[in-house]
Order: sequence, then structure tokens, then C-alpha cells
Amino acid sequence: MTKPVLNAPARFRGPNSGIVATVFVVLFFAGLMPVTALGGMPYFPGPTASANEMVAFFSQRQGGTLLCAFLQFGSAVPLGIFTMSMVSRLKFLGVRAAGADMALFGGLATAMGLVISSCFLWAMTYPGIPQDVNLLHALYRVSFGLGGPGYSVFFGILAAGVSVTAGLYKLLPKWIVILGLVVAAAGELSWFEILNVKLLPLIPLTRFPGFVWMIAAGFSLSKLRNTEVAGDHVHSR
Repeated sequence: MTKPVLNAPARFRGPNSGIVATVFVVLFFAGLMPVTALGGMPYFPGPTASANEMVAFFSQRQGGTLLCAFLQFGSAVPLGIFTMSMVSRLKFLGVRAAGADMALFGGLATAMGLVISSCFLWAMTYPGIPQDVNLLHALYRVSFGLGGPGYSVFFGILAAGVSVTAGLYKLLPKWIVILGLVVAAAGELSWFEILNVKLLPLIPLTRFPGFVWMIAAGFSLSKLRNTEVAGDHVHSR
């Protein structure tokens, strides 16, 4: 009877995390286009906008808002897949640290926040809602809370979890680890935007450098697809 071979060469079975991250970024950016000045005027109101400016935008740009909600809802899918594949890959490579589970929590929370935020945005496109100033204002605040600091704070946890863990195990280049830590710091500090709107720039400082970090980390870690696992040690081919 043939005995099973122990510690045989192993191969990670999963998507290329860099490609998945790229799909997420493309969908997210595509969702921004219809509600920015590129899609026409007026453009999406910021948190300091007046109620009249909000009514004007959501009354005139319902089609663009609906397309934004559709694309950003869809972007949550590759974000969730990216999170799961990165965490699975880290554990496959021998990581035994809480950072991987922290990354899982942060990534899935970010994805769910995108889904819920997009649903509120979708609700604001229905006839009659843009004309109800109080209801529109309330829906906008919830949507912005989930898609603004709600996105950046939890994305920061994803970036920190992956970067710290991969850095300790020397699985990512130093510049990607450092970029991830910078993104994580900006993300966690963006929590205070809820108290002071002047800290609003921390949200895009998390989001857009975070896109670069995602793609770089995803492709870099995916290069370690072929490995030999022997006991507690991982030797990259």
C-alpha cells in the first residue's frame, strides 16, 4: 500500500491578488466618474455642502448617482475576494500571527461598508426623495459616514494587518510594507473626521495611496505562489 507523501511541494490554489485588486480599483474609479465634474455639473456634494446644494445635485444627477451606486456596489465583490485571498495566502506561507485575522476583519468590514453605503446612495435616486430635504440630508450623512471614514478606518486595518505581518515574515518588499503602514496610519486618524470636518483630506490620503498599495502587495505576494512547505519553514522557489 502506497504511503502518503509528507511535506511534498505545495502550490497555493487561488486568484492572483494583484489582478483582483486591479479589478476593484477600476470599478471604484469608474463609479466616481459619473458623479464628478467629468460627468457633468453639479458634481457630488461634500460633507460641508448646504442642503440646497445637495437637493440640486441629487435632483439633477440621478442617472449618474445610480451608476455610481451600481459600480461601487459591484466593487465590493473583488475587494472581499482580495481580502480573503491575501489572508489565505499569508496563512499558506506559514504566517501564524493575529495580523492576518485583523486584515480579514478590516477588509470584509470595508467591503460591507461599500455595499451598505451604495444602497443608501441608490435610495437617494428614487423620485421624491431629493425633494425631501430632511430625509435626503439624513440618507446622505449615513452614506458618507459608511463610504468616508467607515471605508478608510477599516481599510487601514486591512493595510496594517497585511503589511505588519508580511513585513515580520519578510514576504513583501520594504517599500510596500512602509506604504501600507502610512495608509493604515492615515486611515485610523480619519476616524476623527467625524468630530472635525477639517480632517476630511485623510480619507483620500487613505483611499488613493491605498489603491497603489493593494495592487503592489497583491502582485508581489502572488509571486510566492510556488512554495515548498517543510515543517514550520517556507522556502520560496
